[in-house]
Amino acid sequence: MGTHSLRAGHIALIAALCISAVWGNKCHSRGAVTCAECLQIEPFCAWCSQEDFGGGGSSRCDLKENLIQKGCKENSTEFPQGSIQIKKNLPLSEKGSSDKPDRIVQFTPQKVTINLRRGETRSFKVQVRQVEDYPVDIYYLMDLSFSMADDLGTIQQLGTRVAEEMRKQTSNLKLGFGAFVDKPVSPYIYMSTEAEIRNPCVRISSSCSPVFGFKNALKLTEEVNKFNEQVIKQRISRNRDTPEGGMDAILQASVCKEDIGWRQEATHMLVFVTDATSHFALDGRLAGITRPNDGECHMGLDNQYNASAILDYPSLAQLAEKLSENNIFLFFAVTNRVTDIYKSYSNMIPGSKVGTISSDSSNVLELIVNAYQQIRSQVELEVLDLPKELSLSFDAFCGNDEFIPGQKFCSGLKIGDTVEFTVKLEARDCPKDGKVKTFTLKPILFKDSLEVTVNFSCACECESDAMENSTQCTNGNGTYECGVCKCLPGRLGPHCECTDGDYSVTTQDTCSPKEGDPFCSNRGECLCGQCVCHSSEFGTISGKFCECDDFSCGRYKGKMCSGNGKCECSECRCFPDWTGSYCNCTTKTDNCVPAFGFICNGRGYCECGKCVCTGGAYGDQCEKCPTCPDACTFKRGCVECKVFETGNLMENGTCDKVCRDEIRIVKTLDSETTDGVNCSYKDQDGCTVRFRYHEEPNGKSVLSVIEYPECPPPVNLLVIILPLMGAILLCGLIALLIWKLLVTVHDKREFAKFEAERAKAKWDTANNPLYKGPTSTFTNFTYTGNTN
Repeated sequence: MGTHSLRAGHIALIAALCISAVWGNKCHSRGAVTCAECLQIEPFCAWCSQEDFGGGGSSRCDLKENLIQKGCKENSTEFPQGSIQIKKNLPLSEKGSSDKPDRIVQFTPQKVTINLRRGETRSFKVQVRQVEDYPVDIYYLMDLSFSMADDLGTIQQLGTRVAEEMRKQTSNLKLGFGAFVDKPVSPYIYMSTEAEIRNPCVRISSSCSPVFGFKNALKLTEEVNKFNEQVIKQRISRNRDTPEGGMDAILQASVCKEDIGWRQEATHMLVFVTDATSHFALDGRLAGITRPNDGECHMGLDNQYNASAILDYPSLAQLAEKLSENNIFLFFAVTNRVTDIYKSYSNMIPGSKVGTISSDSSNVLELIVNAYQQIRSQVELEVLDLPKELSLSFDAFCGNDEFIPGQKFCSGLKIGDTVEFTVKLEARDCPKDGKVKTFTLKPILFKDSLEVTVNFSCACECESDAMENSTQCTNGNGTYECGVCKCLPGRLGPHCECTDGDYSVTTQDTCSPKEGDPFCSNRGECLCGQCVCHSSEFGTISGKFCECDDFSCGRYKGKMCSGNGKCECSECRCFPDWTGSYCNCTTKTDNCVPAFGFICNGRGYCECGKCVCTGGAYGDQCEKCPTCPDACTFKRGCVECKVFETGNLMENGTCDKVCRDEIRIVKTLDSETTDGVNCSYKDQDGCTVRFRYHEEPNGKSVLSVIEYPECPPPVNLLVIILPLMGAILLCGLIALLIWKLLVTVHDKREFAKFEAERAKAKWDTANNPLYKGPTSTFTNFTYTGNTN
């Protein structure tokens, strides 16, 4: 750890120098006049307590390097640095089945001590592993109101079936059974007559047991037959109003650890089954019950809740607290009619889940097994009793080099997987009630936890050598501490040499940062060479030259520093996870990370807690992208390699790294569900593979694949080729016949036309104008006709 702290110190020093270069030296400019004030300005500020150090009070607060250059000795420099010491670090266990279950470790380290200065940040790593064959306690808590009559018969052999299925997950299982109805007081029950109180079903000519709040019918046991026997013995009751008293039962089942039999080393699973809504805090006033629920165990000798008519129902916050304290996973198995209501309850109870049971609870076994697999496939950290002076942030490493900044949970895990979280701790302020603070960090539903002790370095070691009424402070008018005088009331000056009435023009130059600037920033009086700042109704004015205040910082949406920072010296000092001049930009990426996948689905970047999409993608998490491969295309490779052991992912050996989906082989795909997408593709054999991709509320990615691809029946090639050849030949013959027919018809038409035209011809018997006779006559024009 020494090397780690030294490296962290070097990083802090480099950061200090960079910040000083960019923003100026706040250590020097803030004008701290005591060592404690100096250390709280910034984590890189140091104080020189050397007696003969020159330059006056405020110059003693500076960067350590600057102080040493000015002549301050190393041993006179107050510069505490943060450090981390791991006090207890037991290794993670491999398996849960052990002769010493109390030594099973699923979370490490177990104890850490951290030293921090105000504004300083330190980080450390924690590891979580869901070990194999871990003990499991399942307590079945059932609504026995009249509407659940058919459900009671359905679960009479539930114990045997649960044991058979759960033994595939663990060899160490215990089952218990409890029941509830409602508070046995008016107006929740029928009580017109004594007979109706004893048998609330008397009006409907039936028999049922009197109304009760909660009873522990069977303590957690390994004997499955006892579970079945107790279920058979149960009788339905009947209350008056629709809401039930299930929240009373949940609280008692959580806090009565010895009565229920919860084992410290086991996974605690509380299955709550009902078909109705529940009463909560303040509903008890209807029955005149005004005493708030105290959150304690009130189980009587008859194994029934004996304060049902005395204490009000618990609140959701109270339930969440008690469930977390006792590491109990609450699973609401409710009917479809009230599923949405219990989902809203679950959102306010960390780690709880909701499942929808059928009308007769016939699918409750499947729900229990799936719920157990859900809690074993995810890890989420929670923080208990975090002091207000501290701030935490997380980064998750969920295996296969999957880094998710700003996230404190991992999902889609397998039993035996190890995940790692980086925890960043920052001291926002110094505690006013002491130096040491402790808090607890633990995975939800795990018994293992980490105790973190934080020592705040808010004081200087030189303060222990302070001398009251010291001669260094002019006739003992102050306490000499860390190289400076802390003057008594009414005294001023570096050595307390002045009274608050003294005024000297010659010392006015020490009341302004440079010549020409107003004295004390016009917000104070210069007395004895020191600024005495005015008081303000808006806040505090401070600083060597009254240049600082805590009320003039920028506002965003009406809140100073957006409510995410603190105004110091007219500047917003942002709390961890916030940045910007108004602290209105969060650095958390929770809203940018989908339940499964990368930040902004790898199609953008996270800015101020929101995804900025690129490449045509859109949506809150860039989950929609018309030009990107859709979910079916993206998940096809996982189906190929995980189910059929084919495809590129199988060939290049990246199947397990890329695909962390849970594969479920099914007979058919449910076409009525709307929380996923149905996909299909043709494989290399021409068969159609159908699957469904959806993500469950716990973040688990599920691929439901139909067991067998749909392949066309095998075909005989001769059966195809011979008819095809015959068809081609027949088409050719038909074409020839048609051609011959057309030619014949055409020839007949032309011949008939010729004959008709010839018949119409009439030849002239006179001279043929084209005929020329064989005799030719010539005339000699030179012949005169005379003879001699």
